[in-house]
Amino acid sequence: MSARKRAPQRTDGIDAAVEAVERNARPIEDGLDRIVETATDASYVLIGEASHGTSEFYRRRAQVTAELIRETDVAFVGVEGDWTDCFAVNRHVRGDPTAPEDTRTVLEGFDRWPTWMWANWEVLDFLEWLREYNAERPPEDRVGFYGLDVYSLYESMAAVVDYLDDLDPELAERARDAYHCFEPYGEDAREYARSTRIAPENCEDEVVSVLTDIVDKLPRPETGGDAVDESAFDAVQNALVARNAESYYREMAKGGPESWNVRDRHMTDTLDRLCEREDTEGAAIVWAHNTHVGDARATDMADRGKVNIGQLARERHGEDDVHLVGMGTHRGSVIAGRSWDATPERMEVPAATNASYGDVFHRAGVGDAAMVFDDADASGLEPERGQRAIGVVYHPERELGNYVPTVLPERYDSFVHVEESRALYPLATHSERRDVPETYPWGV
Repeated sequence: MSARKRAPQRTDGIDAAVEAVERNARPIEDGLDRIVETATDASYVLIGEASHGTSEFYRRRAQVTAELIRETDVAFVGVEGDWTDCFAVNRHVRGDPTAPEDTRTVLEGFDRWPTWMWANWEVLDFLEWLREYNAERPPEDRVGFYGLDVYSLYESMAAVVDYLDDLDPELAERARDAYHCFEPYGEDAREYARSTRIAPENCEDEVVSVLTDIVDKLPRPETGGDAVDESAFDAVQNALVARNAESYYREMAKGGPESWNVRDRHMTDTLDRLCEREDTEGAAIVWAHNTHVGDARATDMADRGKVNIGQLARERHGEDDVHLVGMGTHRGSVIAGRSWDATPERMEVPAATNASYGDVFHRAGVGDAAMVFDDADASGLEPERGQRAIGVVYHPERELGNYVPTVLPERYDSFVHVEESRALYPLATHSERRDVPETYPWGV
C-alpha cells in the first residue's frame, strides 16, 4: 500500500460518498457471490465484523466461508479465539473419534469470558455444517478450525504439561517448575499483569528459557494430519501460546500499543504456521474483528503505532494474495457487556453517526449490500470517515467513542453493509433451544 497523507475526520463530501455507494453497491446475495468469486484467487481471506455480538456478521461470514469451502481448496478456518478451546472444535469437525460427537457440547466447553463470541447458535450452525461436509472427505482433505489468539496462558501451560507427561516426564517436570512462577496469581492472567506493575519480578525468564527449550525438543510434526502429528503440533503451539501470552500480559500492564502488537503478531504467526503445516495450496480463512482484519495503515491505528493481521498478511504475502472483507451496520442490536466479566446484555445500537460510513450506506438507500472495491469507482469513498467498532464491552450512550477513522477502499478489498442488524444468539442465554433460531434467513 502506498503512503498517503492522512486526512481529518470528514463531514464534507457526503454527496460524493453516497453517489459512490449508489453506483457500486450490489444487493446482498449478488454482492456476496461477487466477493466469493473474487476471493477464490486469494490464499488468505480475512473476514471481519464490526462487533463480536451481531448475528448477521456471523451468518454472512459463515455463508461466504461455506461457499469458498465448496468451490475452492480451503485448508482451515482460523478465528479470533483461544487455541485450546478451538482445538477441541477442530478435533470435532474433523471427525476425531475421541472427540464429542455433539457440536453444542463442544461449544459449551468455552468458559472464558466472553463466551458468547463462539458459544452461540450462529457458530453452532456453521460447525454442524462443516462437520457434515468433512465427513464426506478423506481425513487429509478435511477443513480444520483453529484459534489464533494468545489469551489462554494457563490453559496452554496445562496442555503442554499433559502432553509431556506421556512423552518425556523429565521435560514435563521442567515445565511444571517454570509454570510454578505463576501460582501466586491463582490462574488469573490479569492479576499476573497487574503484579508486574507493582514489582519488577515477573515470570519472563523462566517461561521464555524453558518454553524455548521445550519447543526445540518436541518432535516436529510432519504434514498429513494424522492423530500423532496433530497432537505434536498442538503441543508446540500451546508452548508458543504460553510464551507469547506471558509477553502479552506483561506488556498490557505497561500500557501503550505493544500488547496489541504482540497479540496481532502472534495471530499472524499462528496463521502462517498453520499454512506451512498444512502444506497445501488451499486458502486460509480468518474470522476476526474489523480492527484485526482491516489494514491498520488505512486507519488511525498506524498513527498510534499499531499493526494488525490484515496489514501483516498483506506485507508478508502480497496484496494480490490477500483478500480483506469488512462489515458494518447502520443500526440494530448487539450482545455485549458493560464491563469486563459482566453478564452479557442485548443492547440497542443507535443509528450511525452523521457522515460515518454507516450513515453513507444508509443515505444511499441500498439496504443490505456488498461492494468489491476492485470492481468499483470508489473515488467518493476515499476521504477518511468514521467506521463503527463495537467491542465485547459496549456503552451505546458513549457512541461517539466507537468509531475508527478509516479510508474504506484502502482498509478492505470488499465490504458488507447490514442496514439493521440483530444481536446474536448465545447458547447460554438461549439454553432452552434445541435447534437453530427460526429467524435465520438462510443456512450455510
